[in-house]
Amino acid sequence: MPTDKDKRRVPILNTYIDALTMEETISEVEKIIARGVPTQHVVINANKVNLMNEDPELKRIVNECPLINADGISILWAAKVLGLPIKERVTGIDLFLNLVKVASEKGYKIYLFGAKEEVVRKVKKVFEEEYPTLQIVGYRNGYFTEEDEPEIVKNMAESGADMMFVAFSSPKKEYWINKYINQLNIPFVMGVGGSFDVVAGVTERAPKWVQIRGFEWLYRLVQEPRRMWRRYVIGNAQFIGYTVKAKIEQEKNETGIAPGRKKAHKKRKGKAADSKCGTGNSKNSIGNSKK
Repeated sequence: MPTDKDKRRVPILNTYIDALTMEETISEVEKIIARGVPTQHVVINANKVNLMNEDPELKRIVNECPLINADGISILWAAKVLGLPIKERVTGIDLFLNLVKVASEKGYKIYLFGAKEEVVRKVKKVFEEEYPTLQIVGYRNGYFTEEDEPEIVKNMAESGADMMFVAFSSPKKEYWINKYINQLNIPFVMGVGGSFDVVAGVTERAPKWVQIRGFEWLYRLVQEPRRMWRRYVIGNAQFIGYTVKAKIEQEKNETGIAPGRKKAHKKRKGKAADSKCGTGNSKNSIGNSKK
């Protein structure tokens, strides 16, 4: 008997997407908190698909997550090309901000982890000013050694947090959360990448109209060309190539004919049909001449 998760989960390229709206995703997060079982959340974009292609362990970690959202416009584009029912982005930063708001309204406790010390402190201050009832039960910067980790994890486990947001880049955040998820004693743990920098005002997010049109990646590339050119220029080309390859395989599996050969196959069928029609007509004309 298919579960709700099975019904909503859509295979795409080398991963899966839970085809949920923002509201439905928040509802799922609240169910996770109510269950109290430590759960890792992840979002998928072109860069992560590329990383997963090169890293089987990252692919395993991501695909085992119980809740996976479509973060990038690239995923919606690939879904459209492949005819898959993924209609809405649930971006990591928007989900993060919405969950902080929900936490303030419903009394959920949160933990902020990652970025530079001054950045995470600023994020804490921004949220406390915006949401006076918000309970931030812990925060820590993202600079530490492996020897520090047991004490860090112990502090998190004792914090009583319902949600933790981890501001590391990929694949570090996926690896770190996966390593400690069962020791954290926090029901919902989400990687948020550079979102703390945006909240703290270190990085400027693209205007809404740019986000809607799917050019947020270009805005970031213009902001940080030296750091982002490989991810967005080379990476996007890799992702497009991977999607095209998947489309070719999809059509080949559906028809038994590769798309590149499909037109030639249709032409051959058309010629054969014309030839048959011509033969039939000539027989009719001969028959008519005999009458």
